[in-house]
Amino acid sequence: MADAVMRKLGLSPLALDIVGTTIGPGSFTGIRAGLSFAQGIGLAADVAVVGVTVGEALAAAVPPMPGRPLWSAIGARRGRVFLDRDGDIGAYNLDALPLAPGPVAVAGDAAVEVAARLAASGADVMLTDARLPSARDIARTAVRRQAGEVAPLAAQPLYIDPPEICLPSTPVRPPPVSR
Repeated sequence: MADAVMRKLGLSPLALDIVGTTIGPGSFTGIRAGLSFAQGIGLAADVAVVGVTVGEALAAAVPPMPGRPLWSAIGARRGRVFLDRDGDIGAYNLDALPLAPGPVAVAGDAAVEVAARLAASGADVMLTDARLPSARDIARTAVRRQAGEVAPLAAQPLYIDPPEICLPSTPVRPPPVSR
């Protein structure tokens, strides 16, 4: 698929200078799959793979808003969101969101719900139209990071929640039998 897209653009599949990829927050499987794909492309093209948070990519999608920091709200499960408040990333229940210290703007796939709840609590909130990070905004941020304009960030998973799966304390099946 990556080869077909590159060829459609008239580019050699390995004519890359850098590979930018989101590292989270998000679903465990989505983060792992995306990072694995990016690392494979980077290895094949022999270029650096640069991590970008979802919040950074969303921030690249909206114009600067002096005096109104951007909060990115990414849907999690069970009535929760991952909230990125200028690099301070945490998981919150929708009915226990942090108070906005002043005017804020909200982006992300859970932005509508978060903005509505913040507004209901009396916050001065502006809803942006940025819902999902675009490839262009991920690339723009990765290039800035590679140029040293943004602090370095490894292309490693950014997990907010602990794993939800626990291995059983006793073996699931008996050990193999030698013959």
